[in-house]
Amino acid sequence: MNRRNLLKTAGLAIAGSALLPIDTIAKAAASENDIMPNDFQPILSGKRKLGKLEVSAIGLGVQNMPRTYQTTIPNRKEMHNIIHEAFDNGVTLFDTAEAYGPFESEKILGEATASFRNKIVIETKFGFDIGGDGRRGGGMNSQPAHIKKVVEEMLTRLRTDRIDLLYQHRVDPNVPIEDVVGAIKDLIKEGKVLHYGLSEAGLQTIRRAHKEYPLTAVQNEYSLLWRGAEKEVIPLCEELGIGFVCWSPLGVGFLTGAIDEQTRFAQGDFRGMTTRFNPENIVKNMPLVHLVKKWSEAKEVSMAQIALAWLLAQKPWIVPIPGTTQMAHLMDNIGGDNVKFSSSELQEFNKELNNIQIAGLRFPPGVQAISGIEAPLKK
Repeated sequence: MNRRNLLKTAGLAIAGSALLPIDTIAKAAASENDIMPNDFQPILSGKRKLGKLEVSAIGLGVQNMPRTYQTTIPNRKEMHNIIHEAFDNGVTLFDTAEAYGPFESEKILGEATASFRNKIVIETKFGFDIGGDGRRGGGMNSQPAHIKKVVEEMLTRLRTDRIDLLYQHRVDPNVPIEDVVGAIKDLIKEGKVLHYGLSEAGLQTIRRAHKEYPLTAVQNEYSLLWRGAEKEVIPLCEELGIGFVCWSPLGVGFLTGAIDEQTRFAQGDFRGMTTRFNPENIVKNMPLVHLVKKWSEAKEVSMAQIALAWLLAQKPWIVPIPGTTQMAHLMDNIGGDNVKFSSSELQEFNKELNNIQIAGLRFPPGVQAISGIEAPLKK
């Protein structure tokens, strides 16, 4: 019962009637008038706290809406529809970054959310040196003046007057984190940023940033496929009271059954550039897929929902942000909050999980080199 097969069967009941044509038409009409049918029940109702910021238990990543992993260009109107449907069904956290597209992901999100902007949390990221033509220049750039310039451009693309949660996408090895936080504090005073976070930062950089001004969230890769954050980052977040946002919670499709021993990636597909997805390592890593599939069949839910439910069971302040460009996958993903593990089930699952060794690295060398690093000390 892989994800594709499940979505073709009566298993779609997890999404309620939201995928039926009549209901879709009714909700679309209601959305035009900002009214929902009185008997409409959103799929996702759970809420979580990132620091003091309340968000839906599962968010939506819009990174691939300008261009998928497979290098195709999605229909822009359909991406708007997916974002609308996510909001209608309880999603209030939407994740993007200036580097996605570049710029186009933020534009798509801004276009889609204008009518309900004040009811959602938008998080985006800065940190790369990207020119107006969308080309990266000298790598990282978190100079204070650059941060402030970038935020103004973000506000325009997102069609908003503030960013709810602003992350440094990657640590700049040339700028002390105290200077970065200083610029963000200025933006907070101006009301242009409400909260801030770090993504894939070194442990001491997280501590130093939090000391300057309380961090709301750390955003790192975390899933059944990549559990590296469990060793030090998640305990540090718990110690400091920082929320944790999981990017790639479905292992870029691996945990949904979409990748198997026969899979070969298109040229330009990021996944094909990582050793964990070379043909030899896919074979070695398939026991994880088999484990997720076994539990999905036992619980009669999708593999994606098992993967998301496991993340949600780890800590009450962990929020996954699965991305998608397909409506059926959106509805499936947000149903993950309705899948629960009992304590005995979680213990049994983890016992099997801990016996599985994942082969290969998660990043190409160039990306790994800018992940988990420390900002220079302020002189």
